[in-house]
Amino acid sequence: MDDALLARAITLSREKMRTVAGGPFGAVVARDGQVIAEGWNMVASENDPTAHAEIVALRRAARKLGTFDLSGCTLYASTEPCPMCYGAAHWARIERIVYANDRQAAAEAGFDDALLHEQVALPAHARAIEMVHTPHEDALAVIAEWRTKPDKVSY
Repeated sequence: MDDALLARAITLSREKMRTVAGGPFGAVVARDGQVIAEGWNMVASENDPTAHAEIVALRRAARKLGTFDLSGCTLYASTEPCPMCYGAAHWARIERIVYANDRQAAAEAGFDDALLHEQVALPAHARAIEMVHTPHEDALAVIAEWRTKPDKVSY
């Protein structure tokens, strides 16, 4: 089952790379061997830096199922997800990620995420993008209100 679904992600990466403005990446979200949604890289065609194949597939799956909670689902990706896509999979409660190319193969093709992996581990003040922490009482009040909100939807 994993082989067929991973093969589909790879096929999407090839087909969409050849026909639309996007990188060579494809993804499939499946549950119990059934495809829920597919995605491919649409960064250039949509002018959206977040439109990675995995993000597109996760968004489509969540819309189709009517929930952000994709528990029980597996994400199949033609290439190891970048930190952003891994984070999205985490927040979507994806339980498994199956991928073909590793990050080294992506780097050799010009998609080097090494800096991102390094940056997220650094304290905010040491990152390449200037991070300005400006504490504000009103912002803290919103967080405090959220913690006690009886009808909140936790995620």
